[in-house]
Amino acid sequence: MGHRGENAPLLLLLLSLCASCHGRIVKVPAGPLVRVEGTEVVIPCNVSQYEGPIEQNFDWEFSTNPAQDSKFVHIVSTWDPWFTSQEYKERVNRKEITLRRNSNNSVELVIGNICPTDQGMYRCTTPSTDAVFQGNYNAVVEVKVIADGLTISGSKARSTSTWNLSEGDSFQLRCSAYTNSSEHTHLYVSWEFKNGLAWQKILSLTHEGKFQPSSEYNDRFISGDVRLDAMANDIYRLSMSQALPTDEGAYMCRVSEWVKGVDGSWQKIQEKTVDVANVVVQPTALGVFITRSNVSVTERDSLDLTCNFTTDRSGIFQVEITWYFSESPDSSLAEAQVLLSADWDSVVSDSTLISLSHVDRSSYHLLVRDVGTEDSGYYFCQAALWVPQHNGSWHKVAERMSVPVTVEILALEPNYQVFLKAAKTPKFSEDPTELECRIMEAQNSEANIRFTVAWYYRLPVRSDEVVKNELLATMDADWTLVIGDRSKHRAQNGEIIFSKPTVDTFRLRIQWTSEADRGDYYCVISSWSWQRNNSWIKIKDVASMPVSILWSTQGPVFNVSVHSDSPTVYRGELVNLVCIITIEGTALDPDDMSFDVSWFAVRSITTDRDPVFLTSLDRKGIVTQARRNGSSDVSLERITPLEFRLRVHGCEDHDFGNHYCLVTPWVQSAAGIWQQEMEVKSKPILVTVKMDVLNAFRFPLLIGIGLATIIGLLSCLIGYCSSRWCCKKEVQETRRERHRLMSMEMD
Repeated sequence: MGHRGENAPLLLLLLSLCASCHGRIVKVPAGPLVRVEGTEVVIPCNVSQYEGPIEQNFDWEFSTNPAQDSKFVHIVSTWDPWFTSQEYKERVNRKEITLRRNSNNSVELVIGNICPTDQGMYRCTTPSTDAVFQGNYNAVVEVKVIADGLTISGSKARSTSTWNLSEGDSFQLRCSAYTNSSEHTHLYVSWEFKNGLAWQKILSLTHEGKFQPSSEYNDRFISGDVRLDAMANDIYRLSMSQALPTDEGAYMCRVSEWVKGVDGSWQKIQEKTVDVANVVVQPTALGVFITRSNVSVTERDSLDLTCNFTTDRSGIFQVEITWYFSESPDSSLAEAQVLLSADWDSVVSDSTLISLSHVDRSSYHLLVRDVGTEDSGYYFCQAALWVPQHNGSWHKVAERMSVPVTVEILALEPNYQVFLKAAKTPKFSEDPTELECRIMEAQNSEANIRFTVAWYYRLPVRSDEVVKNELLATMDADWTLVIGDRSKHRAQNGEIIFSKPTVDTFRLRIQWTSEADRGDYYCVISSWSWQRNNSWIKIKDVASMPVSILWSTQGPVFNVSVHSDSPTVYRGELVNLVCIITIEGTALDPDDMSFDVSWFAVRSITTDRDPVFLTSLDRKGIVTQARRNGSSDVSLERITPLEFRLRVHGCEDHDFGNHYCLVTPWVQSAAGIWQQEMEVKSKPILVTVKMDVLNAFRFPLLIGIGLATIIGLLSCLIGYCSSRWCCKKEVQETRRERHRLMSMEMD
């Protein structure tokens, strides 16, 4: 029993520790909370590890000194509207003291415009909703109210609030801030800027003595262009060594007072701001232009360009000039080529062929010697204005670029003519052909000029295909021969030979000329110029007149006639016209012949009127018909390889006239090439359309007889009806009148 009594206090201590570990926990910030008179105080309170409803209620009470048995006075409650004591009702009613719920288990007591009488202990209590009473149900925090000892003011160096600066100027803004607070407080000074709707931070000196630049000013802070200096007499100076157009706007100094709590955390107890100045930055005007717009220079000459600039900047400044070259007017600086530049210290990066000279204070002269065609393009210059700083460094205040000027380098073209002659022409198939292409009357052909040749062939003009120029062979600038597809196989077998017997002569020889070689040949002489970049560039092409390689051959003669068994027909009947082709001379296989056949009509007995197109059938079998206005119709068909029949169905009067056919023969040569022969026109045949009188009056006569019969019968019927009913009634009435007259006579 004695041992149990000795262990009882230890057991109670363990039970209490378990209860505190697993029971309800109410928390408020660690005190004391130091606040400045007239500011707002916010005291949070939350509860955890509770049972019952999810949403918990809170009661707030105040005591000036609970250690001296000072009672807690009710302030406000989340669940009891009558909880507030009399001395707090007025402040609660005008919302000076409010409760702000953050979550189901957390609220904040907000006291606005705190006064010295609000200094004391604040207790947060949560009514019990647990099945077992354990843990803590309230927590107390101390609030200390100190007098406002923070004083802040703007710069006294200028009475006006507007500063007018030029771009690149340096300026300094001052803010005075100090405190005589009873607590050990630190100041947080921040400079802010606004050129729109929102303020943005520039640079801050924190309450821990650290400099914090914003991301927009970080680079300028690192370079030393933006500084914040803590000076004597509690002055905090913002220094900007160079004003940019983006620095124009309003500047404000923001100072906050911080105190360190017992837990080591910093608390901001108040904050004040003061407007310091409005800064207006006048941008530096800089104009850059090239005196010439479009320039043409002959190859091997010099290119002269001048870059001028204008500025409203006065005082000391230096100009940096950079010349660029681009093949496109829309290219960026990254794509453009830097020719040379002169920096703000007048150090020029000259090259062997390009130089830059300073004509006067505002002009820089570019000279490009011995230009070539590769120098054609767009030239522009860029000027940058630099001004000295107080620390001896130079700052760029403006930079502009000129409009590109177009420069065309005219190639120094040699003047020459090209003459092509046939040294050997074939008289029969398998004979040789030799062509010579010669350069004539060459002038201005310097040592850096080279000539090459290109040989072309084209089919005769009467070919059914579109005339094409086929490349036989060509030379590169290094005289490398490139054979075309048409002659590649024969050139490899030695049947076609390309040679250059002399400096000004190029030769083409066909050892055995075939039917496929018949046609026109011409050559093109190209002149090439050697460039400074060790490359050749083509500057001119001159083509010769074509030379025809043909020899006499027998071809067939075609005749055309039109035949009809009955060219005279009655209206509505069918007329047949046959276009017959006959051949004289060489006999041809039907597969080697083809014809385009067209039919025309002249609406007259004579042929002095314009013909009217009726229909056509080309050699591919496609039929084309003219639009017809009447009821008759035409058809065209091939009945034999040499006969084409035209049918006019349902002839009408407008089908009368002379009809003829027009034939275009096509003959396939032994090489498989279709040749178009001359058109052949037949003699016209007169088609007469008669009218059948009996048939013409048959139906009108029958209609007339029928109508007459119907009208006669109708007349008889009307007469009979009239005599039957109408006339009889009139006779009876007349007799009555006569009786009356007779009676009067008797009287």
